[in-house]
Amino acid sequence: MEYGTQFARPEERGERVILDVRDLLKQFDQSDEVITAVNRVTMKVYEGEFIAIVGASGSGKSTLLHLLAGLDRPNAGSIFIRGQDITAMNPDELGAFRGDYIGMVFQSHNLIPQFTALENILIPTMMRNKSELSYEENLRKLVASLGIADRLHHLPSELSGGQQQRVAIARALINLPHIVFADEPTGNLDRANADEVLDLLLETKRMIGQTLIMVTHDMTIANRADRIFTMEDGRLTLTKGHH
Repeated sequence: MEYGTQFARPEERGERVILDVRDLLKQFDQSDEVITAVNRVTMKVYEGEFIAIVGASGSGKSTLLHLLAGLDRPNAGSIFIRGQDITAMNPDELGAFRGDYIGMVFQSHNLIPQFTALENILIPTMMRNKSELSYEENLRKLVASLGIADRLHHLPSELSGGQQQRVAIARALINLPHIVFADEPTGNLDRANADEVLDLLLETKRMIGQTLIMVTHDMTIANRADRIFTMEDGRLTLTKGHH
């Protein structure tokens, strides 16, 4: 990196936009009123960035993240990932696109209880019909860096909360996604485990060159992000870093 470029804006460093969100709106009918959970959000995220989204409970953070990850549809606006408008895709196209480019980590690990850790990790590869051989090297790296190599044949019920979250992270990263969305991934963990999980996410991000977008209540974690956005009443504002 040339002298001075570490202080430049991402676009000045020649980085590419991986996520381009335009005028995003999400509303819900609640009894006899309309709730606007995401209110005309516009943002750009560059390849390799770590973005934190913070805000009070009920401010719309998780709803926004689920829209960005293609898990829910907006009422209006568009979401471009790698130049592709995911809001214009049909369910099959979106499913295939998510399998190729998007990883998701939830607060509640969402592991299938009857599957071993290894089987849970490999679920995204089965859905993409690729041979397991193409994932073997990434699997070895992931389970080594996440410290779960000796737990692969255990069921979720035989794992601690921290170990279950590591399995969930490995599952999100097994397909080498370009962009990872994490919804309060450390919310159920104590301080030491939370810091460790973030370190692991940032290490695999560095290893694979991913973009990480995380919703968190934890300012200790948010302050390690390249940029922090704050959500309030469905509106998103940049509170740390360059526009």
